[in-house]
Amino acid sequence: MAATEDEDAYVDHPLLEPGFIERRRYQLELASDARDTHTLVCLPTGLGKTTVSLLVTADRLTEVGGTALFLAPTKPLVQQHATFYREALSIPDDEITVFTGEVRPDDRAALWEESQIVIATPQVVENDLIGGRISLADVTHLTFDECHRATGDYAYVYIAERYHADATDPLVTGMSASPGGDEEAILTVCENLGLQEVAVMTEEDADVAEYTHDTEVEWERVTLPDAVIDIRDALNDVITERLEKLKELGVTNTTSPDLSQRDLNQMRGELQSLIDADQSEGYEGMSIHAEVMKLRRAVELAETQSVESLRRYFERQRNAAQSSGASKASQRLVAEPKVREAMRAAESFDDLHPKFRQTRVLLAQTLGIGGGERVIVFTESRDTAEALTDFLSESFDVRRFVGQGDKEGSDGMTQTQQGETLDAFRAGEFEVLVSTSVAEEGLDVPEVDLVLFYEPVPTAIRSIQRKGRTGRQDEGRVVVLMAEDTRDEAFFWISRRREQEMEDELASLKSAADEMVDELDDSQTALDAFDEEDEETDEAPELEEFGTAADEADGDDTADADDPEGVVATPETDDDSVELVVDQRELDSTIARDLSTRDGVETRLETLAVGDYVLSDRVAVERKSVADFLDTLTGGDRSLFDQVGDLSRHYARPVVVLEGEGLYEERNVHPDAIRGALASLSVDFGVSVLQTADEAGTADLLAVIAKREQTSRDRSVSVHGEKSAKTLAEQQEYVVGSIADIGPVTARSLLDHFGSVEGVMTAREDDLLDVDGVGDVTADKIRTVVGSDYTGAGDD
Repeated sequence: MAATEDEDAYVDHPLLEPGFIERRRYQLELASDARDTHTLVCLPTGLGKTTVSLLVTADRLTEVGGTALFLAPTKPLVQQHATFYREALSIPDDEITVFTGEVRPDDRAALWEESQIVIATPQVVENDLIGGRISLADVTHLTFDECHRATGDYAYVYIAERYHADATDPLVTGMSASPGGDEEAILTVCENLGLQEVAVMTEEDADVAEYTHDTEVEWERVTLPDAVIDIRDALNDVITERLEKLKELGVTNTTSPDLSQRDLNQMRGELQSLIDADQSEGYEGMSIHAEVMKLRRAVELAETQSVESLRRYFERQRNAAQSSGASKASQRLVAEPKVREAMRAAESFDDLHPKFRQTRVLLAQTLGIGGGERVIVFTESRDTAEALTDFLSESFDVRRFVGQGDKEGSDGMTQTQQGETLDAFRAGEFEVLVSTSVAEEGLDVPEVDLVLFYEPVPTAIRSIQRKGRTGRQDEGRVVVLMAEDTRDEAFFWISRRREQEMEDELASLKSAADEMVDELDDSQTALDAFDEEDEETDEAPELEEFGTAADEADGDDTADADDPEGVVATPETDDDSVELVVDQRELDSTIARDLSTRDGVETRLETLAVGDYVLSDRVAVERKSVADFLDTLTGGDRSLFDQVGDLSRHYARPVVVLEGEGLYEERNVHPDAIRGALASLSVDFGVSVLQTADEAGTADLLAVIAKREQTSRDRSVSVHGEKSAKTLAEQQEYVVGSIADIGPVTARSLLDHFGSVEGVMTAREDDLLDVDGVGDVTADKIRTVVGSDYTGAGDD
């Protein structure tokens, strides 16, 4: 009997390792809800959302076959989930594959075919879909971890659209502890991912409550010393002065340094309108606006972070002002007397910021007096994370945990370093983890005795994610430090309001899930586009079905995941489909993504040596924005003509697409100069120049040309050519054309007339005037450049 009771404590399934997944009723209920319908699963942090998805994946692979795809937003999360899946499932480890940018694209294509489960970052999958390396046709379960990110242009949105369009038997599970701050945000996530049901468990549910404990938030107020207040006030005085100037421009009515970010965004919009109207005041105002933003950041660091963080920030601003190409905003900032006074005050400040002192007290109370073992300190600033780690290391065993990118003058952590740090923290090798926001989302950080927020978190999602790190198995504390009479207090009230709104939304989601589903059915036009036919779904299986799956697997009705006949067949390819080859560097635009979602269009990614898009064996396209094109006329950048030269040498029908509006209005460039450049492209290089309004128009044009070439004219796609070394004639044209920026056309005329570069350089001004296209101004420029004595940059 004891053995039976022990077995009942774990989930029994043919794809699960025996005795590994604890049998929790709330997880099984959520999995049952998610088995047959595209479902948003909401569960408090640390209570096993990943287990819910794993149960659904195991069932789908057993019942339907195919491949499961699990997406997570960061590399550490991907590695963590892969480790869990390999431990929990009886599938061979080499069939549970990790896809990140560190795996070569060609290797990913082969691994995709060999894997039962792929766990990946969304950007990698997005690129592989656009490049045609993988197909979602056989994917029978797709999980979006931390699915609240599925807004705007985030890769989740594109992948969901492709999945619903391409998969033969799709099932989507979205997972988050905090899907959005209001009903509209939650509905947006559901619509973007094609989710039809919402399954919610809160800490109030009896089945969940036994696995959680109270995490009441405590607010600790600190008072800034007079020296820090003086620094802040000096910076605020400069902000007020700058806002006075912006007020004179009519873009703001306030000069208060406490203006909101929304006010600043509106101000920027007004300034952009002035720029669009070609008013020079707009450029001046935009530079002042940039200075205000920098000053506000300095004030925020002084008030809410530390004087050490402010010192580091000032140092970066000084370096930026001295660098080549420094902005006027940076130069004015460091030259302003009151700012320089604040810099000196920060340098001479030798006391502790009160938040540093209070952090040390709280850690001593928790780890010393309270007998605790582990503490996490969260901060928004990497500067603060580093300074705090150095300070606390004098009294405790502390390590930092930051993102992978280098920023704020600080080195990031590699994925390996991140994993090693978390493993050491779990193992109890050190007691304090000082972390930036990288540790908030879903990483399996162990239970801790204290979560300390160095500053309030004004976003409900981030606040809930952070509080989820404590109170999982034991009662813990959550403490937030707040500097009085600073931005901290504003963030405090915003955080309290948004978090309450989130709790209310989750509660209403749970109590009114049916109404939410009805609203999704009414509003989800995106999903209607995914599924042209409405299919009735069977009722959700009983809870006990997960426990009896092992017995059912012995029957003949269950598809074997290893049996090719149990795998969903790939749909046949449309005979009228066309292929476009896209340069990898074009992924910064939406064009490739747009094209890859169109019926009858296939995209393939390559690193093209020539052109941005190849549409057939004879048509290749170079895409230029109007701004980039005008740069070739005003900035001395002749790369466009080099690119077009390569294009015309290797493709019989080269095309240049000019993208954007205002070709003759955007810059102070004479219309004839623009017409001359366009004429040179067409006449000198034999290139067709076509114009589009935006990226969507460019995608339309590329699709039309590709279909005309490949369908109407039965031509195939062929990538050829490479950037060639310039011929002798081209080098000669380049040397002569660079003199006073006279350009390639006049250079050819001069070389034809004088026969060599030497002949051009030694020609008298009167002889130069005999050449077609050379007038008095050009002749004078040539003789001035060639005949003048050289004056080095270091000479007066």
